[in-house]
Amino acid sequence: MQPAPLLRLSDYNGPLQKVVGALAEKLEVTSLHQPKFQPGVVLCSLAPKDKFILFVRDLYNPGTLFVAGFNAGIGQGTNQDPSFGQGAAGYGKRYGTDLMDEASFSFFKYFAYPTVCSEDPRYYRLGQGGARKRILHATTHFIVAHHDDGTPMPNISEWLGTTSAVALSNLYHPGNRRGAGPTAEAVTLDITEDIGLDVLREFWPEITRKFRLPFRE
Repeated sequence: MQPAPLLRLSDYNGPLQKVVGALAEKLEVTSLHQPKFQPGVVLCSLAPKDKFILFVRDLYNPGTLFVAGFNAGIGQGTNQDPSFGQGAAGYGKRYGTDLMDEASFSFFKYFAYPTVCSEDPRYYRLGQGGARKRILHATTHFIVAHHDDGTPMPNISEWLGTTSAVALSNLYHPGNRRGAGPTAEAVTLDITEDIGLDVLREFWPEITRKFRLPFRE
């Protein structure tokens, strides 16, 4: 079964249109709605080229550029990677490396490992049931993902993709702490952030209705 069409920026024309639309697109492009009244129906899997397109859409999403800019600002304020310096030049270096971080995370988690492991990189939104059940569903996604045929499987791309991206970042972040301990801390932090994003993905339809954002159902 083909999933519902993805939200587009043009589907919203309310206050803060560009900010809200960019956030919604970044959440929706990596989410799926489970068919509510058709038990046993399997959503269409993604071919390798579709997983590559998913990676590209996530990378060039305005939300990704915003996240990289925000992280660069935090790094500038706390003087992370002191060798980058301060001022506009220092911020530019931090923005470039943070954008490379976003690109590597997206590449490994949405294309490379999902293609090798035949894993669907999207989040399967439950969309019904009590809040506790849905929160549990969202917070366990970092452990349980879906195979291309719709069956559950370990979320290999989350763990290997995050670890690969963190290891790669050490090559162009001269101020990163090296070693197994700091790498494990960075991987844990990134996975925790992904858990929070999955919870937001799960309840995003309710949030849009609560604040009367005119998105298509």
